[in-house]
Amino acid sequence: MRTLNYLRSHKTFSLILILLSFLFMQSCTNNQEKESGKTANKEKKKDNVIDIVTEHMDFQMPDTVPSGWITFRYSNNSSETHLGLFDKYPEGKTIEDGETEVVPVFQKGMDLIVEGKKDEAYKEFGKMPEWYNKVVYFGGPGLVSPGQTTMTTVKLNPGYYIIECYIKEPNGIFHSALGMAKAFVVSDKNSGAIPPKTDVKLTISSTNGITFNDPVKKGIQTISVYFKDQKVYSNFLGHDVNLVKLGENADLKNLAKWINWIDPKGLVVPAPKGITFLGGINDMPAGETGYFTVGLTPGKYAFIAEVPDALSKNMLKTFTVAP
Repeated sequence: MRTLNYLRSHKTFSLILILLSFLFMQSCTNNQEKESGKTANKEKKKDNVIDIVTEHMDFQMPDTVPSGWITFRYSNNSSETHLGLFDKYPEGKTIEDGETEVVPVFQKGMDLIVEGKKDEAYKEFGKMPEWYNKVVYFGGPGLVSPGQTTMTTVKLNPGYYIIECYIKEPNGIFHSALGMAKAFVVSDKNSGAIPPKTDVKLTISSTNGITFNDPVKKGIQTISVYFKDQKVYSNFLGHDVNLVKLGENADLKNLAKWINWIDPKGLVVPAPKGITFLGGINDMPAGETGYFTVGLTPGKYAFIAEVPDALSKNMLKTFTVAP
């Protein structure tokens, strides 16, 4: 009897072990599938995020990106302030054409401005090749201070693009003239992405300047920028939007003067004291909307456009992020 009870008990115990093992294996499989699903979702999301990294005078990024809505994560790991303007080139023109026909004209014109020869400089700018009038600016990361990372989302059509930085060194040399320009192709393959959810809606125009009604809160914020119109100012650029964190010693008048590249000391590194640039949206055509996402801490901030005399144009707007 004892032997029979022992066998029955042993058999039951074995069945319990088998059942527990099965449940454990099933649980592991489910967890692995969940984790695999999470990883797949992350990888899928990454398809719509393109990393751009600057170490010095460079843009490290893929040579080809999808069309449609694309988010560019720009990390400025250099010691200087930079920006990344997207230029859509007309068919048949390449970065080599820009390097030989465009950059030298801009650089010579800037050199003449530094020498105080403005009239001669504008004559030089008039030597730009006719095809350059067909270049369309499609946004890109706004001004970004050293050590900062920003996310910029724009909708790009297929074509040939250049990303360039036209910040200047103390000697007046444009970063683009030092090699900070890179070509990339936007393919026919659509990303399938949609615009990000907006926390703050901002509008910019040549008539009303920068306007927004939403309170800007701390934490991760996505700001949409609607270009109600667009025009070319005396610095040969349209309006854009850049986000600035203001330190205690920030001088708004100095910032407004510095933001205009055509001024001899404009956009010359280093940036003014008390100023930290957190990104934004570069020039876009009228009717277009771009987005940028940043992490904000309590403090004083400003939106500013790269236009001559931004203050009088209502294109320098300060605001406070509450604790």
